[in-house]
Amino acid sequence: MAEPEVEVRRSKRRKQTVSAYRDGDKIVVLLPARMSRAEEKRWVADMLSRLQRSETRRRSPARESDEALAERCRELSARYLDGRAEPRAIRWVPPMRTRWASCTPSDATIRVSRRLRDVPGWVLDYVLVHELAHLLVPGHGAEFWKWVKRYPKAERAIGYLEGLSAAAQLGRTLDGDTD
Repeated sequence: MAEPEVEVRRSKRRKQTVSAYRDGDKIVVLLPARMSRAEEKRWVADMLSRLQRSETRRRSPARESDEALAERCRELSARYLDGRAEPRAIRWVPPMRTRWASCTPSDATIRVSRRLRDVPGWVLDYVLVHELAHLLVPGHGAEFWKWVKRYPKAERAIGYLEGLSAAAQLGRTLDGDTD
């Protein structure tokens, strides 16, 4: 994997603290202006490592296997859907061309694109709640969205997926959603 682009920003107002964040594909590291180049090099390496660990922790353990995905669905159904959504089968599938995931309510199966394996856990959770809600209400009517909106980060996750899709020019949706 290629090293990410790193932008170092120095500030005279910053006295001691060092911080870093991801801005798209770039990592921005904020440093005090007085820091030497050697200290900068050490801090950049340290902050890249910290950011990597933080991003790894935020990923869902459900990405590990179909069984872990099924366990996460049980947890999400219990928490947000009153335990009513019970898929017969859920599995990771090769990347889909036009969807992040899909559900077939008639046989209670859910398929999740492997492209979602590396998204933050709260985004994967949204996708799972969305698909689980289809087991209660097929289609995307008002009743369906009442269930989905019980997930507190639904709007944020929708924005994340829209941004991801736009950045990659994928044109992806959940279950054929166009809005």
